Amino acid sequence: MKLVFATNNSNKIKEIKSLLNDSVNLLSLEDINCKEDIPETSDTIAGNALQKAKYVYDNYGYNCFADDTGLEIETLNGEPGIYSARYAGPQRDAHDNMNKVLKNLENKPNRNAHFKTVIALIIDGKETLLEGIAKGEITTEKSGLEGFGYDPIFKPENHNITFSEMSLEEKNKISHRGKATNKLIEHLSNL
Repeated sequence: MKLVFATNNSNKIKEIKSLLNDSVNLLSLEDINCKEDIPETSDTIAGNALQKAKYVYDNYGYNCFADDTGLEIETLNGEPGIYSARYAGPQRDAHDNMNKVLKNLENKPNRNAHFKTVIALIIDGKETLLEGIAKGEITTEKSGLEGFGYDPIFKPENHNITFSEMSLEEKNKISHRGKATNKLIEHLSNL
């Protein structure tokens, strides 16, 4: 089955490809020559994922899926949430974003947070939403070299290291994207 993953994020493509089996021929936006900056104007994570998937399906005609992920921090009233990628500004710089989170959490004892990923899948016009959540807490400093985004400051529940200190295989077993992707795989296997 040919399936487009509506992203240009090579890290996300690598993570998802490592989980999918050979029955899925995964294509990126680059593979289908989609160079547009697909709008994300919804006020929810699920809405943004669905907006991206619909854009590809409606304009390119491919069965596809898109994801959207947000880091939601309890004491910051769910921030950065849908603004996770551009929390510190339109430059979408991960280090700037992490620095802003760490600054906003200075002297705050509650560091509880969770990552939420929603995958919006469209197969032959039928829409399905699949969600994965990873609970944890924000560390006081960056640690680790693997992963991307907020991984160096997110320590998942029941672990003493950040996502950034884990191998991709370890992270995929417990991460928000890994959980949502496993639901995607299960859904695809039942088609």
